[in-house]
Amino acid sequence: MNVIRSILKALGILLGTVLALALCLILVLTVTEYRPADEEAVTPAYNETAAATWAPGDTLSIVTWNCGYGALGDNADFFMDGGKGVRTADRARLDANLKGIADRLSALKPDIAILQEVDLSSARSHRVDETAVFAQALAGYSSAFATNYKALYVPYPVPPIGQVHSGIQTLAASGVSEAKRYQLPCPFSWPIRLANLKRCMLVTRYDLEGTDRQLVVVNFHLEAYDDGAGKAAQTEKLVSFLKEEAAKGNYVIAGGDFNQSLEREGTAYRFDPALWTPGQLDWAAFDEAGLTVLRDASVPTCRSLDRPYNKGDADFIHYVIDGFIVSANVEALKVETFDEGFVSTDHNPVRMTFRLIPEGEN
Repeated sequence: MNVIRSILKALGILLGTVLALALCLILVLTVTEYRPADEEAVTPAYNETAAATWAPGDTLSIVTWNCGYGALGDNADFFMDGGKGVRTADRARLDANLKGIADRLSALKPDIAILQEVDLSSARSHRVDETAVFAQALAGYSSAFATNYKALYVPYPVPPIGQVHSGIQTLAASGVSEAKRYQLPCPFSWPIRLANLKRCMLVTRYDLEGTDRQLVVVNFHLEAYDDGAGKAAQTEKLVSFLKEEAAKGNYVIAGGDFNQSLEREGTAYRFDPALWTPGQLDWAAFDEAGLTVLRDASVPTCRSLDRPYNKGDADFIHYVIDGFIVSANVEALKVETFDEGFVSTDHNPVRMTFRLIPEGEN
């Protein structure tokens, strides 16, 4: 009996210790929780070097690309998407992925680049400042960064994700007149939200020659792992903001990772209900606001992370979830998704060539 009592006592002490440590962790995460304001000013970097100026009538290009924090190359799977991986790239693979993305950005050389899942200092990406890597790829461009994921420690799964500081980055060949972070609705409550993303819009404004109107660029990465209500609330706020800016006469372009299918009438790509499935975009909301959603569905913009990528696997799951939104005074001349084979990240880059329609021109 004494042996049994000793074992039970030891188990009780162990259980109590684990519980106490868990409570301490929750307390620390609660105290250190990232709590952004609804609106926050962002200070652009390298702004003084971006001397290019734009004007109505100009033809420009913009690229959107989810960079998968440099760790979601074709070797990776991810536990949230049906896979098992957590730390999905060693330092050598991370550097190779970042170089692949940076080299492609440099070759495309868009006037504007809007990037998602860019780590500033995270355990999962070996604490590399990826904003500097991409700024170097587009040397001379202005750069603005907005945090959407910041946690002292993400305690799940096993091994845990650890510390995260990540966000979205906008680079442009013109100086930024104003940059702001706008908080989007967060669908998660305490304590789940402590180690979760705080999604946002990064809004950068560019003055144009010969007019008081501005080019307003909105970079976003909408909710992925909610029940659908979060995506809907975030989309509603996005549409409201874009409609308000368009009503001022500004040239409005938004883009990024919708985490919603951008194929309006069905899909050419098969979904698997056992895996992560994108939401369905509320097309009517954009139509009613006078906004146009643009995408190129001829090439998938994203691949499933349930297993490492195999381009020759006919059963592999693909998605079209990355694209753009424009106001009526922006003429989209071409939208194209580049097939990079998902070598460096689980998304393909999407480029739009567009024209700023001068006032009074039909």
